[in-house]
Amino acid sequence: MPQSAGAAMLGEPSQHPPDRLAVVMADGSAQLTFGELERRSRQVAHLLAGYGLRPGDHVAILLPNRPEYCEASWGAQRSGLYWTPVNWHLTAEETAHIVDDCGARVLFTSAELAPIVKRVRESATALEHIVMIDAGPADIAEGILDYHAALAGQPDSEPADQVEGIYMFYSSGTTGRPKGIEPTLPLDPYGTGLAIDQAMVGSFGFGPDSVYLCPAPLYHAAPTGWSTATQRLGGTVVLMERFDPVEALRAIERYRVTHVQVVPTMFVRLLKLPAVERTAFDLSSLRLVVHAAAPCPPEVKQQVIDWLGPIVFEYYAGSEGGGMCALTSQEWLTHRGSVGRPVIGVVHIVGEDGAELPVGEIGRIFFESPTRMEYHNDPEKTAAAYDDRGWLTLGDLGHLDADGYLYLADRRTDLVISGGVNIYPQEIENALILHPAVADVAVIGVPDAEMGQRLLAVVQPAAEAVAGPELAAELQAFGRERLAGFKVPRTVEFVEELPRLPTGKLQRGRLRECYAG
Repeated sequence: MPQSAGAAMLGEPSQHPPDRLAVVMADGSAQLTFGELERRSRQVAHLLAGYGLRPGDHVAILLPNRPEYCEASWGAQRSGLYWTPVNWHLTAEETAHIVDDCGARVLFTSAELAPIVKRVRESATALEHIVMIDAGPADIAEGILDYHAALAGQPDSEPADQVEGIYMFYSSGTTGRPKGIEPTLPLDPYGTGLAIDQAMVGSFGFGPDSVYLCPAPLYHAAPTGWSTATQRLGGTVVLMERFDPVEALRAIERYRVTHVQVVPTMFVRLLKLPAVERTAFDLSSLRLVVHAAAPCPPEVKQQVIDWLGPIVFEYYAGSEGGGMCALTSQEWLTHRGSVGRPVIGVVHIVGEDGAELPVGEIGRIFFESPTRMEYHNDPEKTAAAYDDRGWLTLGDLGHLDADGYLYLADRRTDLVISGGVNIYPQEIENALILHPAVADVAVIGVPDAEMGQRLLAVVQPAAEAVAGPELAAELQAFGRERLAGFKVPRTVEFVEELPRLPTGKLQRGRLRECYAG
């Protein structure tokens, strides 16, 4: 992969040209230079110090993708604080739980999220200050501070005794209440950087000339980690408010994007664009296209490599850390369907009895790592994630091949057992998504008196497709051409849109609740 050298840290502002863009919205509606980001993040740091926050304290950031997110996060980072990005697509109750559970003393938010903020105020016991972008008179009357007014009263001098903070993420909540993943607070001198910053240089070729397209919400680990590392190294972040396939291609051409990270559902949406539209943009600036977060159907990935060339890189990891697998396009072409070999930790495939399984057999994936993860305020969940050997599992199932490459099957909770046979929905979804009438698809198990569970395909039809019995039969026939008969869904239901998080993660629990009867 490409290498880069001589990268500067955000903590060394003299090495970043002040007029270079640190972040720009993909539609050109707003931007921040490094000079502006440095000045405003200093003001945020002074504001937080004035509130009495000291290294080790906690703030929360409840913001959509916008430049002020960078100002608030870097102000917290240079103050030695824990800072938690909060998913504003969650319910108000879940959002309030995160802000309360992390112990945030200050919340940065915006007026468009005011209804959620009201619920947060009612239950976040440690919360002392709410700082809101574009706060209205009614908000201010209730004690909420306007963000820009609050910063205007702060100096832009460099704060004294700056140390590194760290972000603390919460799980996406697809299987229960969101869980905080508590990292170790570095408290190194500001400018030292985090481990990800060095990895971005050595493994992904980031440097001052990098332009990173962030098409996903910043409240997730990868978008924030990669965006802050890009800026730390002097590169520019191109930030999308939300993913749109045509606008993503337009942004790559307009800003000469060098690096982009996506999830497989974004690949699918890009590939389903008409060829004349998809090929109308100049994408020659791209050096690396990274994907993660969910399994990618092999046929989809092959089409992306055919389109963009061997610049596609995949990794498998969780916000919990503890292990990581990765592979290049060249490796994938000789190990189709794999998510790579371990680059952090050692992978073990374990059966129901706790014994390691041989090559080729599917079991639960565990990582053996010298580091240990802790769920914040939840020792029981922490203990449940480890076995008696100290190996960590994220709950996924998979197998290893003879070369040590890992292949994912599904999550243990997604497994369907029909007539005593284990069936992995991901395999079925990978087949059905290739049908031109399918925009998105999910396969779940629903109760069946005879078989215990039967397979149900929930399909989001493409715009031109006509949903109904004829299309359902056509999809079942399409599946029988590619799958064993017992893997073909017995029934097909059509929905306007599947319940996915903005990161592309499918909320199967909501589908199970809907179709349980």
